[in-house]
Amino acid sequence: MRAVDFAWGNSPRLRVAAIAWKGPWSERRVRAQFERIARWTREHGVRTGRWILGGPGGGSWEVAIELRGPARGSSGVRTKTLPAARVARVVFDPEVVSPRVVYHGLRDWLRGQRRDGTIRSVGSSREVYAGSPWRDARAWARTEVQFVVRR
Repeated sequence: MRAVDFAWGNSPRLRVAAIAWKGPWSERRVRAQFERIARWTREHGVRTGRWILGGPGGGSWEVAIELRGPARGSSGVRTKTLPAARVARVVFDPEVVSPRVVYHGLRDWLRGQRRDGTIRSVGSSREVYAGSPWRDARAWARTEVQFVVRR
């Protein structure tokens, strides 16, 4: 088993195709929206990269897939750029370590960093996968949780 630890990192600027909505958490809906974007990218012949699940909170959710080529949004899928950001992150296997433990641990660690003055604020969180977490076991086993932070 690999060690799970928190680390600082930089997330590069990412051009993505995204769908956002408000409502309660639903894995079924998350999966359906990811599949909708994947279908859209295939139809438009755009190569893809990372899969990103984010939620600024308050019942808002967004799924996005990194675009590695030019594309314009259509059919309810919009394209946008996620800015480069400083992040606190952890990479783990959800089959070995509970995501609940990872999220709570990372939040507590960031609370301490904020109290110590290492960071000024904590922004939104997101999960980043190397591919489809439902079809690619390696992408699922290397789930990355990121919290955007300000120094």
